[in-house]
Amino acid sequence: MATIAKQSAKTEKRAPTYRGLTEREARRRLDEHGPNTLVTGKKVSPLKIFFDQFRDFMVIILLVSTAVSAFMGDLVEAVTIIAIVILNAVLGFIQEFRTEKTLDALRNLAAPTAKVIRDGKRVVIPAQLVVPGDLVELEAGDRIPADGRVIECKNFFVDESLLTGESLPVEKTSAPAAGSADRNNSVFMGTMVTGGRCMAYVTATGMDTEMGKIAGMIEEIEDEQTPLQKRLEHLGKFIAIACLGICAVVTVTGILRGEALFTMLLSGISLAVAAVPEGLPAIVTISLALGVQRMLRRNALVRKLPTVETLGCATVICSDKTGTLTENKMTVRRIYTADGNYDVSGIGFEPVGEITQNGRKLRTPFNRALSLLLETGVLCNNSILVQSDSSADGVIKKLRKVFSDRGKWTIQGDPTEGALLVVAAKAGVDEKKLSEYYRRIDEIPFDSDRKCMTVICADKKGDIYVFTKGAADVIINKCSRIMAGGEAVLLDSRRKAAVLAANERMAGDALRVLGFAYKKLSDKRYTTEQLETDLVFLGLAGMIDPPRKEAFEAVQKCKLAGIKPVMITGDHKGTAAAIASELNIYNKGDMLLTGADLETMNETALQKVADKVTVYARVSPKHKLMIVRALKRLGHVVAMTGDGVNDAPAVKEADIGVAMGITGTDVTKEASSMILLDDNFASIVSAVEEGRVIYSNIRKFIRYLLSCNIGEVLTMFLGMILGLPIPLFPLQILWVNLVTDGLPAIALSLEPAEKDIMMQKPRGTKENIFSGGLLHLIVIRGILIGLCTLAVFCSILFFTGNVVRARTAAFLTLVLTQLIHVFECKSERKSIFEIPVLNNKALILAVSCSVAMILAVIYIPVLQPIFKTTSIVAEDWALVLGFTGIVPVAASMFRRRGAKKRT
Repeated sequence: MATIAKQSAKTEKRAPTYRGLTEREARRRLDEHGPNTLVTGKKVSPLKIFFDQFRDFMVIILLVSTAVSAFMGDLVEAVTIIAIVILNAVLGFIQEFRTEKTLDALRNLAAPTAKVIRDGKRVVIPAQLVVPGDLVELEAGDRIPADGRVIECKNFFVDESLLTGESLPVEKTSAPAAGSADRNNSVFMGTMVTGGRCMAYVTATGMDTEMGKIAGMIEEIEDEQTPLQKRLEHLGKFIAIACLGICAVVTVTGILRGEALFTMLLSGISLAVAAVPEGLPAIVTISLALGVQRMLRRNALVRKLPTVETLGCATVICSDKTGTLTENKMTVRRIYTADGNYDVSGIGFEPVGEITQNGRKLRTPFNRALSLLLETGVLCNNSILVQSDSSADGVIKKLRKVFSDRGKWTIQGDPTEGALLVVAAKAGVDEKKLSEYYRRIDEIPFDSDRKCMTVICADKKGDIYVFTKGAADVIINKCSRIMAGGEAVLLDSRRKAAVLAANERMAGDALRVLGFAYKKLSDKRYTTEQLETDLVFLGLAGMIDPPRKEAFEAVQKCKLAGIKPVMITGDHKGTAAAIASELNIYNKGDMLLTGADLETMNETALQKVADKVTVYARVSPKHKLMIVRALKRLGHVVAMTGDGVNDAPAVKEADIGVAMGITGTDVTKEASSMILLDDNFASIVSAVEEGRVIYSNIRKFIRYLLSCNIGEVLTMFLGMILGLPIPLFPLQILWVNLVTDGLPAIALSLEPAEKDIMMQKPRGTKENIFSGGLLHLIVIRGILIGLCTLAVFCSILFFTGNVVRARTAAFLTLVLTQLIHVFECKSERKSIFEIPVLNNKALILAVSCSVAMILAVIYIPVLQPIFKTTSIVAEDWALVLGFTGIVPVAASMFRRRGAKKRT
């Protein structure tokens, strides 16, 4: 018999000799199939991105207004408007410049070189020269250069998270593939080899690979307008029609009164230009940009501005399981020994928690079976539990604040082994002391045939022990005894049945179960087979990647907000169902579909059941895209999360593509419209809430700006109809639109959320921006502003005959009524007398600035000739304040009357 050392040192059987392709044949195939690279579409130039900002309908209206103003000789207004348009374009360009880099990032994932067999020799060539039929050698650390089939391998593991999103390495064999979702003898371009060696036969290169197909899918997906873009386009058309109507009415009225055609045409055009809210596109952009900053503080990095608002429309959130809904940290939940069942508390890699039995905390020393099980988990282990260095520099500490949920404890190595170290630490097992007491002599690593791992250790007394862990059904069959009552007793059929029943219970709860065993060696000369026989069974440990604590509340929030959470994962059906049930995503009456089910369905069939499905398991990239498209056809606004390359097409197809900031690939990040810095489902829900707040605030300042513009137009229009002197000059109107209105409108975008914002159903994608009675509020308030302004103008003109004084008082009235109205716009359902007026400091400051500016224009002598104003006296102030105060009271009465009619 050989000693242990000799057994482990045996030279492996030499692999058979391969000839591979000849160089001549390789060149022919290269000509036939093309280089092993990913083809990209035509790149979008920065100039095109910039000029696309001017295609917005509202921006086109402003450009027409600019041309009209310049034609009429009003260069100040023309220059001001064009400056606003350019500012808006620059802001949009900065946010969208990086949106078309997806395929560049994908191409960078390709392996730079490859080891192939050509003419019977091992040569290293550029990966782009690999052709179908090549034999490729792969070993730990290699990035796989093309898709292939495993010919032979040894303990070969591949990290396929890039394609599947699942964090655990996949073991590959040369056995035939079991199915489309379990291709255990296939390797894929761009994935990483984590262990072992392999010889693979290349089956596909370039765009024919799985990654190439994904690249093609991304290319085929067209960008769509967001709900906000559609609503603003509708608003632009509404304003354009209104402007043309005003121009026509003023022109016809003037002609009927005997005025010159050209004069009235110019007057009508001037009034129409005044009706355009010049600051609206810029304020929308600024509002969205400010929302981006607020979302960043909530761990959501927005890459495309309109996404901020689109989030508020979301009706379905399709989320990956691993790392988003779960911690992505394997955690031992239960332990079984012949002496009892135990529960383990605590989540993640932080060794904080306790072991309980029947609800009572266990005290040390534990019984012998439990103690030996925990020690075996530590000794039969190649991972390390480490705590982050607390003396990190400022930058690292800042990053830790962003990724705070990852904790200070991490695992270096396999996450399953990490879970065993953590549970031992929770029980008080000192890993360092244990390693000092037991010295590892040798190891028989895990492989797919044995399905277990064994280490041989010597204690300080010189005694030799075997510690083994592995699949529960495998370990139990290697045992002849079981630890019970502190002694190794015979493992009879009754005790074995009890162990297998415990294993079934844990597996039924979607726990990953490991068995543990040990024995003391009496003779140091054993073969591998003899080491793993006649063992003493210690027990079972059931572990799972647990749901995030924040995910429970986030799912509940989603449901209250009328948003359906859907889990889409590559994991097994049982595990997916268990986690989804625990999070209240999967409930009685819901459907669960697997990748195999989807293979038998077309998109029409899926569309019929998609509203009932809350969990999709064992899915492939094309399935994810199919699911998103089915939900969109049903009218849903879909948010889709993803981290691996496989998720990129579905992420881009979704209305809101959400990439993972920590585990996500560059490809998915570039395809996404938002990146989660903490990979946390709760952050998506926070972003949805922020999106709703932003849209609500956009409605508020649209209401404010349009009410003000209607008031201005009505003042000018009625003045013309009545044959009065011009109540307001164009420069005064422009001042009001850009300066006096602009700051409060921006401040409205900072309005805090109303308490019930996440208790309301998502708004429909076809819902008009004026829905919910908003247009009624705008028109009524605009009429009141216009009538009060004109009333002040007429009154002072009648009593004093001083047109400059009357115009100045009207100018002041217009500004003050609008500044009071901005506080009314804080709520669509309550009057100014029912809302918290002082809870937005930015608004208070903006209104104060606007008041100071209008007073400066009226009372500072240098500015008076520019704006054609004059100082007004106390009697004028009394009239101005009187009419200004009437407006909110009258508006409140109209609101109550309208509310009664609706009820």
